[in-house]
Amino acid sequence: MLAAALALSAACASKPHVTAPVSQAEPLSRTAQMAQAATYNTELGVAYMQRGELGVAKEKLERALKENPRDPDAHSAMALLDERLGNAAGADSEFHEALHLAPQDPDLANNYGAYLCRAHREEEGVKRLLAVANNPLYRTPEAAYTNAAVCLRTVHRDAEAEQDLKRALLLRPSFAEAVFQLSNLELQQGKLGEARERLDRYIATYSATPDLLVLGLRIAHAQGDRAAEQRYEQRLRLDFPDSQQTRALTQSSPNSG
Repeated sequence: MLAAALALSAACASKPHVTAPVSQAEPLSRTAQMAQAATYNTELGVAYMQRGELGVAKEKLERALKENPRDPDAHSAMALLDERLGNAAGADSEFHEALHLAPQDPDLANNYGAYLCRAHREEEGVKRLLAVANNPLYRTPEAAYTNAAVCLRTVHRDAEAEQDLKRALLLRPSFAEAVFQLSNLELQQGKLGEARERLDRYIATYSATPDLLVLGLRIAHAQGDRAAEQRYEQRLRLDFPDSQQTRALTQSSPNSG
């Protein structure tokens, strides 16, 4: 499945890299050839979406759906593209078709639940995401719990969000996004000590991320700890010099340029 790719992380490359279909010792049937071509074009479509080349992505995904109209990944990718293009009805229709074709696929259900939350259908989205999190077939329930928490925070149901984030971290303490979301929630609630302790404990044990270092900087600033602010900033600049977060920090600095 293309679950990771369909999450549309902000990956960029000079050219989409997709592995070409491997030649077969035995000739494939026409149906198998079309299915393989559809998979290839779906991967290309997702790669172009990640680069922001939506017109080319649409062309590739339309080709994939023509080659294999029963490919749930192609429908799921087209749903995300429709969302990017502002076509809510199309996105919903494509997600429904993907789920119709693969009703037991928890990755698709997670993607749809997150989409519902972005579409301001939070109640339905949270319900679906929590069902995914409790599905024993889903390999990363911490992601579904975190998605549900993010959704709950948009409608100010912070106590429920906090519980879901803690569930996510019980399942996988190394899940950076859950640490970021929970520490950020604690910052907003004024629990500066708890937020700082959680974030520092994570950074000392696992790999830091640019988002976590920026959050640490914000927490230290709220605490009035200038020395800690400088430490977070220095690590961000040294470890992630080309990151979007570092560029934003440089642009906002009064001493930049």
